[in-house]
Amino acid sequence: MVNFNIIRAARAVLNVTNLEESRRFYVHALGFIETESDDKYIYLRGLEEHTHHSLVLKKSDEPSVEAISYKVFAEEDLDTLSAFFTEKGYRIKWMGSGSQKAIGRTLRVQDVSGLPLEFFATMDPVDRLLQRYDLYKGAKVQRIDHFNCAVTDVEKAYNFYINELGFACSEYTTADDEKIWAAWLHRKPTVHDVAFMNGVGPRLHHVGFWLSDPMSVIHTCDVLAASGYGSSIERGPGRHGLSNAFFLYLRDPDGHRIELYNGDYLTSDPDFKPVKWDLDDPMRQTFWGHAAPDCWFNEASTVLDIHTGQAVKTDNPKLEKKKPTIII
Repeated sequence: MVNFNIIRAARAVLNVTNLEESRRFYVHALGFIETESDDKYIYLRGLEEHTHHSLVLKKSDEPSVEAISYKVFAEEDLDTLSAFFTEKGYRIKWMGSGSQKAIGRTLRVQDVSGLPLEFFATMDPVDRLLQRYDLYKGAKVQRIDHFNCAVTDVEKAYNFYINELGFACSEYTTADDEKIWAAWLHRKPTVHDVAFMNGVGPRLHHVGFWLSDPMSVIHTCDVLAASGYGSSIERGPGRHGLSNAFFLYLRDPDGHRIELYNGDYLTSDPDFKPVKWDLDDPMRQTFWGHAAPDCWFNEASTVLDIHTGQAVKTDNPKLEKKKPTIII
C-alpha cells in the first residue's frame, strides 16, 4: 500500500556550460519564460505554469543532470517518502527550504536504477501567462510533461515504480521472451511522467515539454531554421506510434535532448488496460515510418550522484541492445 502521493513530473535541473548560449536557445528561440536568473542559474517555465520554474539551467564545467524532480501532494508525503526509502536501504539527502531558489524543502535519492530523483511539495507561485498571447514566441512551450530515461534493467525499474511508488503503466514493449524492453509510466492521467528504455544507463534521454497543438511543432521548426538552429533538430517532426503524440526532438547547445510534444491521450480510468507492443511490430515505430538517427538511440545525458556530485557509472543493458524508434 503506497502511503504517499506523487502528483507529476515537475522540474529538471540541467548543468550547462554557457548560460548565455543556453538563454539564446531556450528563451529566444524556443520561447520559454525566463522567470529569474543570475550569474549561475536560469529559471525557466512554460506559459501555463503557475509555479516559479520547471527547468533549471545551472552553470557548470561539464553538461550533466543534477536532478529529475516530482511534485508531491503535501509536505507530509516528503516525510513518508523519506521513511520509505530509508527503510529500503537508500541513502537520502534533504535540502532545506531556502537552499534552492523558489522551492521548499526537497528530498533527493538515487533510485533503483541510479537516477537522481528529487521530490518537493511547494514552489513559489508566479503569474500564469496562458492568455498573454503577446508573449507567445518560438515553440510557445506550455508546461513540462515527462522524463525519458535509459536504464540497464527496465523490468526492475518498472516493478519498483509500479509496486513501490504507485505509478501506473499506459504502454509497454516486450521482446520475444516477454521481457519488458520499454515502459511508459504515469501519475498524472496522461501517457507518462516517466518512460524507461533498455540501454546503457542510468542516463537521461530527454525531458519532454507540452505544446498546445501540432502546428506549434511545425512553427518551431521554421523558427529554429530562421534563427540558425536548424542543426539542433535531431528527429522529427513526426507522430509516434506509441502514445499517438506529435513530436520534435532537439539538442540544446550542450547536447541535452529536449522533446516538444503534443497529442497523447487520457489514462485516468482505473480499468484502463496498458497497451502492449511487440518489439518487432512495425506499428510501434514512428507512425509515418521514418527511422530515428543513431545518435538519438546511442546518446543521452550523464546523471550525477546526489551525494558526491560525480557522474554515476554506467553499465550495459541487461537485454539485447536494439535500435528503437519508439522513445517518447
